[in-house]
Amino acid sequence: MKPLELSIHPDQDNDEGLRAAASLALGVEAARLRLRPTRRVIDARRGVVKIRYNLEAYIDAEPPAAPPSARLPTLSGAPRVIIIGAGPAGLYAAYKLIEAGVKPLILERGAPIRERRAAVAALNREGRLDPNSNYCFGAGGAGTFSDGKLYTRAVKRGRVEDLLALLIRCGAPPEIAFEARPHIGTNRLPGVILNWLALLEAGGAEIRFHSRAAALLRDARDPRRVRGVELADGQRIEAEAVLLAPGHSARDLYTQLEAEGVALEGRAFALGVRVEHPQPLIDRIQYGALAGHPRLGAAPYRLTRTEGGVGVFSFCMCPGGFIVAAATEPDGVVVNGMSPASRGSRFANSGMVVTVGPEVFGPGALDGVRWQRQIERAAFEAGRAQSDPLMGGLRAPAQRLTDFLKDRASATLPETSYRRGISSVDLRAVLPPGLSASLKDALRFFGAQRMRGYITEEAVLVGVESRTSAPVRITRDPQTLQSVSDPGLYPVGEGAGYAGGIVSAALDGARAAAAIAAALR
Repeated sequence: MKPLELSIHPDQDNDEGLRAAASLALGVEAARLRLRPTRRVIDARRGVVKIRYNLEAYIDAEPPAAPPSARLPTLSGAPRVIIIGAGPAGLYAAYKLIEAGVKPLILERGAPIRERRAAVAALNREGRLDPNSNYCFGAGGAGTFSDGKLYTRAVKRGRVEDLLALLIRCGAPPEIAFEARPHIGTNRLPGVILNWLALLEAGGAEIRFHSRAAALLRDARDPRRVRGVELADGQRIEAEAVLLAPGHSARDLYTQLEAEGVALEGRAFALGVRVEHPQPLIDRIQYGALAGHPRLGAAPYRLTRTEGGVGVFSFCMCPGGFIVAAATEPDGVVVNGMSPASRGSRFANSGMVVTVGPEVFGPGALDGVRWQRQIERAAFEAGRAQSDPLMGGLRAPAQRLTDFLKDRASATLPETSYRRGISSVDLRAVLPPGLSASLKDALRFFGAQRMRGYITEEAVLVGVESRTSAPVRITRDPQTLQSVSDPGLYPVGEGAGYAGGIVSAALDGARAAAAIAAALR
C-alpha cells in the first residue's frame, strides 16, 4: 500500500479519473491500481476549485476487506444503568454499555421516529407544537430531523471512525467515512436511527418513549448518591447509575436539577439569526465558473471573526436546505436549518451567531436560559404582530440583510424556505443592542473581505437562532465523569454542556459508558 495525495479537477472526480491521476503520480499503469479514499475535500481557496484526496493505493492487489461488524452480546435481566435521552450521546453510550456487558434502559421524553415525524409535519404545516416531540425532542435527538452533519474530527474525544462505522452499519452512506464534511441528510437519518434502535434492542436494551424524568432517586444510606429516577407519571425506577444525556433544550430538567441541588453553572453559548440566500448565488461566490458542477453540489461556506473579544461565526450552514421551526415552547420562536441528502433546495441558509457569556446574561446557573427565553418570546411577539391567522403560530421576524445593515425595516421580503411564514420586523426590536452591533460589523466584514456578493437584497435574516448549544453545564468530575455533587449521576453530551454536535456528543457518551462499566465491575 502506498499513501497518496491527489488534487484533481472536478471533471476527474470519478473512478477512471482518479486512477488516471494516481497512475501519473505513481508511474504505474492504471489497470494495476486499486484505490481506497481516506479523505475527500473540496478546496475552493484563491478562486481555483480543486478536489483533494488522500488515498491508499494498492498495486496489483485489492484493498483489505473491512473487518466484520462486531456482534453485540444479547443481555438479559434487569437494566443496571438508566440513560435519560435517546440522542447521539445516549444511543452511543447504550451501544458501548452493551458491548461491555451492562444492560441499559433508555428513557426518552419524546416520541419514536414515525410518531415524531407526524409531529414535525404538523408543526411545519399548521404551526401546532408538541412540547415533547419536535425538532429538538424525540428519537435520535435534535439532529434526526435537522440535517445529520458529522463534522467533528476531534480525535482526543475518542475513535471517530468507530462511530462512523456504526452509522454506516445502520444505513448511513459509506462516503461519510472519508468526506471532510460528512452529511447524512434529514431524509436519511430517521432510517439510520430506526436501525440503531433495533440494534440496541437486539442486544437487550430496553427503550421507553414518552417517558420524562421528573426527579432523581437517592440511596437511602447516602442521600447524595443517585440510584434511579422518578418519571413524570410517578413511576420509580432504580438502577446502579444514571447517565444523563438530555439535549440542549431540556429547560424543565435544568430547573428540576437546580431545585434538587445538583451542581450547575452557566456557560457561554451563541445567539443570532439565520441568514438565507439563493443557493445559486452562494455557488457562484464559492465556485465561480464551476458553479453547478455535479461533482461539487451545493456550495457551503464557513465564516468566523473575532473583534474586541467577541466572536461571530456561521453555524450549522445548510447548503440546498430549509429553515425550520425549532421551538420547544409555544410562546417562543426559534429557527434552525436542515438539508436533505440531495441538498437540492433553491436556498442556502446558515446561522449567523454571536458568542455571549455570563457577563451579558448574568452569573446565575440558569440566567442564560432565562435570557434565551426572553429573546425567543420577543421574536414570537414580533412575528405574531403581522401574522396571518390562517397560517397558525410561529411566524418569524425577518429583515433583508441590506436593510438590517441600514437600521430600517424592510418594505418587502424575499421568498424564504421557512414554512411558517415571516414578518417584516426591524430586528433591533428583538436582538439586544450589543449583539446587533457585533452582528452588523461581522456581516460587513464578511461581505467585503471574505465573500464578495454576500451582502445583497436577495438575502434575508430570520430570527432567532438561539439553540446553538446549552447555556448550562451540569458540573462533573473530569476523571470519573460523575456529577461533582451527586455521585452516580453521569452528565454527558450537548445538554450537559460537554459537546457541540452529533459526533462530539456521541463520543462523550461513549467515554461515560466506559467509566460506568469500569465502576460497575
